[in-house]
Amino acid sequence: MSQRFFLSHIDGEQAVLEGSEGHHLVHVMRAKAGTEVTLFDGSGTEYAARVTRIDRSRVELAIRRRTEINRELATRVTLAVALPKGDRQRWLVEKAVELGVARLVPLKTERGVAQPAQQALLRLQRTVIEAAKQCGRNRLLEIGQPCQFVEFAARAAATAARIVAHPGGRPIGELLATDPRNDAAEMEYRFAIGPEGGFTREEIAIASRQGWQTADLGPRTLRIETAAVALAAAIAIRG
Repeated sequence: MSQRFFLSHIDGEQAVLEGSEGHHLVHVMRAKAGTEVTLFDGSGTEYAARVTRIDRSRVELAIRRRTEINRELATRVTLAVALPKGDRQRWLVEKAVELGVARLVPLKTERGVAQPAQQALLRLQRTVIEAAKQCGRNRLLEIGQPCQFVEFAARAAATAARIVAHPGGRPIGELLATDPRNDAAEMEYRFAIGPEGGFTREEIAIASRQGWQTADLGPRTLRIETAAVALAAAIAIRG
């Protein structure tokens, strides 16, 4: 696969890469006129393109071919997560993109420590793009607006499988294997992962009244990002 670059909007037979993407193509990849690259805009389409002109960090390209390539999961996955601290957020988002997660919602919880700030969310959006470039996804993981857990639990569609990671619940493997919706044409999973201190008893009780099931992820204590990746991977390996 040729080097991939993201452009938020591609229309017509010409495209221009500027900013960090243009800089990377010119100064890191050492592109020249005639260099062939792959562009994507998050719509699901890949664009085969050829460099026609370079001006410092501005690159003009000719679109040669458009191809609809779907590398998404058959099952839509939403991760609602009380974000961990620091660079662990970036790692979580990167792996969620690689595993095919469709949406990530930062949760505000009673015991949450790292409250999601708008500036941090903007940085994570850049991580989404970089991870999509690397793993070949043509659609971008959506990062939703921060939300109180009880609000998220209340408005989750009843048609989706709603699972909250919590010690003492049913083993996750058993829960996924026995879900009656596994054969549905449009299956959707919504997973909720709490902060390091876990969800409070009251939060779990509210979610349970809304139809959420609790899932135990095993006898070892997992970090937030590990739990999130474990849940996403459980769906991703099924395709």
